[in-house]
Amino acid sequence: MDGLQDSLARHRGHVLLIVNVASRCGLTVQYAGLEALYRDRRMAGLEVLGFPANDFRGQEPGSDEEIAAFCSLTYDVTFPLFGKISVKGDAIHPLYRALTEAVPQAVGAEALRERLASHGLAGRDGAEVLWNFEKFLVARDGRVMGRFSPDIAADDPRLLAALDRALAEPAS
Repeated sequence: MDGLQDSLARHRGHVLLIVNVASRCGLTVQYAGLEALYRDRRMAGLEVLGFPANDFRGQEPGSDEEIAAFCSLTYDVTFPLFGKISVKGDAIHPLYRALTEAVPQAVGAEALRERLASHGLAGRDGAEVLWNFEKFLVARDGRVMGRFSPDIAADDPRLLAALDRALAEPAS
């Protein structure tokens, strides 16, 4: 988000929780839980990586600078945030194309998918990211180990159990 280039290779050997984020979403409060999780498990090897996206009803309209300021001032976010990208559709970023191809369905997404469909907001592709704050868990060796529905919070037992399994695996 600071305009410098980064690479996932720099995060090799860490467990990654990759999340598409937005500042004007009903799930934006998840920044607090993600930050708490990051602070709690960072020394064990967890990196939370936030990727702002404006793909869902314009809920991330700000510039990278505005997003960074909002996250810092409102939620004291210290985990890495990246420049805004697209996480679905024709303009999908290659990272998200790879993540959604690796794990096409999110744990716990059925109820949210039905709720969104009832409002005419269902995606055209069942493997597409469903909404803001969908989470992908990547092992130290780069394997995509899991995908979690946007409404699964950072303290959800399903996510924590998967994180603990990933953190227990040795770095290669």
